[in-house]
Amino acid sequence: MSSYDIAVIPGDGVGVDVTHATRSILKTAADQFGFGLTFSEVDWGCEYYLEHGQMMPDDGLARLAQSDAIFLGAVGWPEKVSDSVSLHGLLLPIRKHFDQFVNMRPHRLLGGANGPLKKTGFDILCIRENTEGEYSGAGGRVHLGSPQEVAVETSIFTRHGVERILRFGFEQARLRSGKLASVTKSNAQKYSMVFWDEVTDELAAEYPDVTVTRYHVDAMAARMITHPESLDVIVASNLFGDILSDIGAAIQGGLGFAASANINPNRQLPSMFEPVHGSAPDIAGQGKANPIAAIWSGAMMLEHLGEKAAASAILKALDQVSSDTRHCTPDMGGNASTSELTDALISALQ
Repeated sequence: MSSYDIAVIPGDGVGVDVTHATRSILKTAADQFGFGLTFSEVDWGCEYYLEHGQMMPDDGLARLAQSDAIFLGAVGWPEKVSDSVSLHGLLLPIRKHFDQFVNMRPHRLLGGANGPLKKTGFDILCIRENTEGEYSGAGGRVHLGSPQEVAVETSIFTRHGVERILRFGFEQARLRSGKLASVTKSNAQKYSMVFWDEVTDELAAEYPDVTVTRYHVDAMAARMITHPESLDVIVASNLFGDILSDIGAAIQGGLGFAASANINPNRQLPSMFEPVHGSAPDIAGQGKANPIAAIWSGAMMLEHLGEKAAASAILKALDQVSSDTRHCTPDMGGNASTSELTDALISALQ
């Protein structure tokens, strides 16, 4: 029997609530499909920072390296710790240290989900470069507090980084409908984004079975709202992919449905799976959090680990249960609690 060691970081706020729900679903799926899951949970996050002065211990990354995958609930508590501290102290170091250069976010309507658009039937996979680009962290500030203060933030685009995320996008498009949308702003950013377009064209010659369409990011934002059914696989830089995938979350019903995976395709280092939503401190511990995004992320983790039947069963259960208003949480227009929705999913799986 296959068995997997999962490092679990519930993190902050509702991250704790949705992680507890996800663990229950994953354990049920493991029992149902005959594989083992061992969870190693840690208390890293903003409370840890307030006590220790850092978001995770010095050996945190070394400890995570022993796992087969990492599950993260949510990180951040702006009233207590600056977002720039929490993000750069936990989430980004994990992504970069384990070379999780693919951020993958699926966008489609679940069975009973109501998005703000009249259109349905879209199924978009947004692929975002995850380790460089606009979020490289290169830059600084000088003359702090003076009228001459200067802040510089430099985007870093390497051929290695751009080529590998585009190649991943081409491969995913080949597995799906054979359509790839590459997103830049090359009319305004004449170095980095023109470079991205050139690498796209070079790789397109290797994938004659994939139809490539190039979009400027503003045009893509509009298309995701007006014609989402025309899109399949989208590949974009760190910043553009981040923004576009939040549009994707909105049209699929909200952040409570937005799952994501931070992937190292080489599988030599652990990948990390997390819901896109934040920690929502205002409803933490109240049983109001929608756990679907986290559970969907857990299904993506199982698929990555090779347990595709279990992952498919969880997604089928999500479609089934979300179609019944009795099981919907407040953000879905219902009155169910986090645990009631989770119990309904467990019943559907069993």
